[in-house]
Amino acid sequence: MFWDEEKECMSQEDMEELQLKRLQDVVKTAFNEVPYYHKRYSEEEVYPEDIETLADIEKLPFTTKTDLRASYPFGLFAVPQKDIIEIHTSSGTTGKPTVSGYTEEDLDIWGELIARGFTMMGVDENDIIQNTHGYGLFTGGFGVHYGGQKIGATVVPISTGQTLRQIELMKDFQSTMLIFTPSYGLHIAEELKSMGITPDDLNLKVIGFGSESWTEEMRQQIEEKFQTPAYNIYGLTEVMGPGVAMECSEQNGLHLNEDHFYPEIIDPVTMKQLPENQSGELVLTTLTRVGMPLIRFRTRDVTKIRHEKCGCGRTLVKMDKITGRTDDMLKIKGVSVFPSQIEKALLSINGVEPHYQIILTRPDVLDQIEVKVEASPDIFFDNVKELVGIKEKLEHAIHDEIGLRVNVSLVEPKTIDRVESGKAVRVIDKRNE
Repeated sequence: MFWDEEKECMSQEDMEELQLKRLQDVVKTAFNEVPYYHKRYSEEEVYPEDIETLADIEKLPFTTKTDLRASYPFGLFAVPQKDIIEIHTSSGTTGKPTVSGYTEEDLDIWGELIARGFTMMGVDENDIIQNTHGYGLFTGGFGVHYGGQKIGATVVPISTGQTLRQIELMKDFQSTMLIFTPSYGLHIAEELKSMGITPDDLNLKVIGFGSESWTEEMRQQIEEKFQTPAYNIYGLTEVMGPGVAMECSEQNGLHLNEDHFYPEIIDPVTMKQLPENQSGELVLTTLTRVGMPLIRFRTRDVTKIRHEKCGCGRTLVKMDKITGRTDDMLKIKGVSVFPSQIEKALLSINGVEPHYQIILTRPDVLDQIEVKVEASPDIFFDNVKELVGIKEKLEHAIHDEIGLRVNVSLVEPKTIDRVESGKAVRVIDKRNE
């Protein structure tokens, strides 16, 4: 077990005292060692000595992905390149990738924070962790790997894809923990069912998932198909990777490691801080990162935070699951829609599988929404009348959720592409074609 009771159960007053000291240190380091921050803060006429309270963080400008790309590749490092022992990057699908550099101390902290989370989930040195996250420049695989090793568990670094091999090793190695993205986990479950393998044939006791959006209904499906509790893991490449926040056994929000990351929730329009329990964009400041400190980084993730003593005994601030991204929000007929809202509506109706795509078109001057979703095999092949009823139920459920009319197409099982590596493609926007 990896349990840092002093930090994880610290009073809010003591935590804020620790955060302030670390914030002052990181702002000073960034100003003195990172040319980008020195220039930016000098232009804004804000200096390290201006940070006298935690509230003073609002004096500092935000850091964005655009800033990281402009500093590509190593412009945000705060240490000599020889002290950076590992580099990860984002996918770079929208331009130059964002680069994340780690010192030996950074990797040690990363492993420690993942180990904290695994302990919350009941994982210890006796467990076998099968890690289906990628091991390339993507941070997911390595974060899980370091945390598993830190806790003393056995890590199986199989990485993404190879689904039949995944299943074979799950059975042969008697893996007790499985790490996956929600969409890939559902694909594994689908293959298990087609092979006649039930949860009783496996030795799983816990699932860790993340790296893409999901709804509570999708989690319920994962838990039902694997007969195993599934816990959310949150992180992002720019800040560290997975382990920024993780769920405990209560499954009632993620404990954000606020002794290492200072969280703010802002209104993405006004850029002003919002109070606790109010939804907005998550902004993170790294408090202990050595190689590449980031100050007021706009994650674009939409959530809310709250301080409360959890049933597990921890006092670390709670963060709700991500409900969407400010840059993934769809503007349809003037209405703001998150794909997760449509998923929630889909999975509230029996008779469909959790595999879908949202297709946006503009045949004339008005946006049109088509939602393709796979029907359950027993219904699609046996009951045409029931299909019509399910289609109508789905259209009503989506309308109730987003306030817009959509056309639902029920398609044959296993006809929507599965993604074995990376994130599932949920939205296809053809409006500008």
